[in-house]
Amino acid sequence: MSNATRLHTTRRCAAELRFDLMAQGPTLEAQLQANLNLMPAPSWYALPSGALTFVNKRTADYLGLPSDHPLRFGIDTGAAWDSHIPFLHPDDHEETRRVWSACLRTGCAGEVNFRIRNAEGGYRWFLSRAEPLRASDGTLLYWIGVNLDVDDATRAEDTLRKSEKELRDVIDTIPTLTWCNRADGPNEFLNKAWHEYTGLGPEVSHGRGWQVAFHPEDLPLLMKRWQELLISGEPGEIEARLRRHDGVYRWFLIRVEPFRDEAGTITRWFGTSADIDDRKRVEEALQRSEFYLREGECLAHMGSWAFNPSGFFDYWSQGLFQIFGLDPQQGAPTLERYLATLHPQDRESIAETIKTMHAEHCGCDVTKRIVRPDGEQRYIRCVGIPVVEGEVLKGFIGTAMDVTEQELLTQELERRQAYLTEAQKLSHTGSWAWSPETDNRYYSEECYRVLGFDPHGPPPSLESVIQRIHLDDQAYCREQLEKAIREKVDCEFDYRIVHPDKSVRDIHCIGHPVLDRSGDLVELVGTVIDITERKRADEERQAAERERERLHQLEDELAHINRVSMMGEMAASLAHEIKQPIAAAMTSANSCIEWLAHEPPNLDRARAAAAKIDKYGNRAAEIIDRIRSMYKKSPSQHELVDVNEVVLEIFTLLQGEAVRYSIEMRTELATELPKVMADRVQLQQVFMNLSLNAIEAMNESGGELTVRVHQQDGQLLFSISDMGPGLPVGSVDQIFSAFFTTKPQGSGMGLAISRSIVESHGGRLWATANEGRGATFHFTWPTELQ
Repeated sequence: MSNATRLHTTRRCAAELRFDLMAQGPTLEAQLQANLNLMPAPSWYALPSGALTFVNKRTADYLGLPSDHPLRFGIDTGAAWDSHIPFLHPDDHEETRRVWSACLRTGCAGEVNFRIRNAEGGYRWFLSRAEPLRASDGTLLYWIGVNLDVDDATRAEDTLRKSEKELRDVIDTIPTLTWCNRADGPNEFLNKAWHEYTGLGPEVSHGRGWQVAFHPEDLPLLMKRWQELLISGEPGEIEARLRRHDGVYRWFLIRVEPFRDEAGTITRWFGTSADIDDRKRVEEALQRSEFYLREGECLAHMGSWAFNPSGFFDYWSQGLFQIFGLDPQQGAPTLERYLATLHPQDRESIAETIKTMHAEHCGCDVTKRIVRPDGEQRYIRCVGIPVVEGEVLKGFIGTAMDVTEQELLTQELERRQAYLTEAQKLSHTGSWAWSPETDNRYYSEECYRVLGFDPHGPPPSLESVIQRIHLDDQAYCREQLEKAIREKVDCEFDYRIVHPDKSVRDIHCIGHPVLDRSGDLVELVGTVIDITERKRADEERQAAERERERLHQLEDELAHINRVSMMGEMAASLAHEIKQPIAAAMTSANSCIEWLAHEPPNLDRARAAAAKIDKYGNRAAEIIDRIRSMYKKSPSQHELVDVNEVVLEIFTLLQGEAVRYSIEMRTELATELPKVMADRVQLQQVFMNLSLNAIEAMNESGGELTVRVHQQDGQLLFSISDMGPGLPVGSVDQIFSAFFTTKPQGSGMGLAISRSIVESHGGRLWATANEGRGATFHFTWPTELQ
């Protein structure tokens, strides 16, 4: 049996004992001892004062108590509240007293771990839990406790902690940077080599603090990759720059492996960080060489040519044949054949260019489209210069370069720039960049408009922009920019700007620092957004929200006034209800005095009279509490409410009114109904409104008021039926409207308030006519927690 199962058994036994208390009264103590002796775990009970009074046989045998020891028989020896402390290990006395005193002070259950000395003088760990046993009126009768032997588990935990320490000591001796993280990601342990390398202590790097040791440019990708590994549960590798204790960043290869338990669940992540900075630099050098090689290969996608004055190509290189897709075996093409390879839309312009070159002895730099024999279209840039000896034109030489990718990219960038420009216009968002070091500035076209500058003019200086900011906001904006530059951090702030036409616009500015590899600030980039309309909309929304809150407060006030009005109307009946138990209590008090005055005093009769005084006093107090709750004025507070209790509470308050008009009240309440989430006072008010209306409907003829509650379709259905004259003819749809009433003295708000309360809790309120006499008001209430 697990600890949780045993604790659950203890709570169940406590509940059964409460039932026996109601059933057997004076036999409780014997029943309690018998039940505890049957429990499979060491158990006990104590008096409300906390004094240990009884331990079951299992506990007594463990402690080695004599056969005639009072604790075996539940004899009250007048012991102190902490009389059980000597049975515990000295190191556990203070904590046990603290927990036990808290239970006695609050009347709530509690639990604590401590070691108990056995009959041989040894100690074992126990988990002890105490539960209060109360009478039906809430009076504390006993403290019931159970002790669960957790010694083996506790010692196993100690052994595990020692093993983990030994493992960490071993890891600390490894010269590689080694670490261990929890299953959900945060760091749990970094070895000595890691701390020495980074210069960060455990108090800084524990949890997620280790992230500060990595280069800011690498951290986003590092964390993204780390999250992917946490989700996949697979081992992996990550490369990132780690800051040495002297501030130098070096590249590390981080290898991560999950550690799984026998069930295959990941319990920890272990990893190592290996310095690969030298290898990384070699790789970067290799990448540069590859880049140069690729650039050379790109240059190979160009060919050279020579063109003579008579209109024939003297030379075409091999590369040029490859670019055009022509057969080099056929030799250089004629001018006509060359023009035939061009895109039809470009032929005329290229022919004119060639004529101009011959006529003016000038060069060319043109981009044209060709169509290869396989139908593929390519963009070719052609650059040529004239070859002149003296004043004689000898011909032309030049190159042709395949620039298809660059041309397509340029077209795409132009399209994207157009889309971006249009998007910025639609969203009133402008982008900017500024270098504090060089004062280089960039503003998008929309940025000019947002700030109120001419898009066709020169980029305004930072000071010009600040001078256009509202005077009350200038100092704040300077402070935010200076902080972003000084601390190299993002900035985000709002300010107002005054356009040349004196209009004031609200601006939201975001800035982000761009750092070089050394961590130095290169520039700030960011956006400015015109949020004037959005801010006005927010202000209107907030005003509407405040208005809704004001209306809600007025509804609460109106509901409170309605409750007070009802209670005022019932004042005479309530006074009679309170007077009855008070008068009965006074009669019993006089009887008690008389019985005590006899020689000798008749204590049994006096005690019985005193018990009646207590009963009637509690009855009067209960009625007053019900009245006070209805008068109570406080914000709505939702809690779990027993609806059957609410019905009976309202019947208590209405008893006088019912008797006054010869009305019988009865209930048909389903048992084991779930509790509902509701404001108790508001639910009471709904029942009070509907029940009082039913009584008033029968105040001349008398009759029967019936309240039914049962569960239906995942919600509770309430019905309040009367035997009065029924619903008003032709006005059934109006009875729930505010200020509508059929009573001469009515306010017309009771049913409207009731419907508002029910609907605010997710329910529905309606009325139907009975087949015979009277009417029935129904309402539903959700059983799921709201």
